[in-house]
Amino acid sequence: MDWTPEELKKKEELAFHYAKILELLGEDLNRDGLLKTPERVAKSMMFLTKGYNQNPNTILASAIFHEDYKQMVIVKNIDFFSLCEHHLLPFFGKAHVAYIPNNSVTGLSKIPRIVDVYARRLQIQERMTTQIKECIQDTLNPLGVMVVIEAQHLCMQMRGVEKQNSITTTSDFTGAFNQEKTREEFINLIRS
Repeated sequence: MDWTPEELKKKEELAFHYAKILELLGEDLNRDGLLKTPERVAKSMMFLTKGYNQNPNTILASAIFHEDYKQMVIVKNIDFFSLCEHHLLPFFGKAHVAYIPNNSVTGLSKIPRIVDVYARRLQIQERMTTQIKECIQDTLNPLGVMVVIEAQHLCMQMRGVEKQNSITTTSDFTGAFNQEKTREEFINLIRS
């Protein structure tokens, strides 16, 4: 990877602080397995939070096409990985996104891309759900948007309450999805 001077500086600073964390935990930084760990973790965190450097509205707007289509468009089972902002532990799952066009559609690959942009930030599932919905609503101005996210949270599974089989579901919607019939159609379609 070609690093900009700013990225190199950030990576070096992160590696320095991760080395300090490892020392505080009682680790020996000269141990074979840990020699490059601070730098690897710094690179990993920069990748896992790269969504801060991306504009989801710009991504979505880069492929808008005029189309006289007014039925539901659904992209379901979008895999995502994120970090819980409370414990910096992963949460991951599937996002299901629908919108009803209002004379404009977007390239289908743009929906998973904006899911990734928001997932690649320190997050909580509830906020991420709303951010995806708002991005699509603000950029495409559709007749309605609905987002459902189902996720497993390692902060609940490997620490704290330790409930390994728990799944958290969140949803948010606008416009035509305020009608129960439309929401039910979406739920039935993502379940099929």
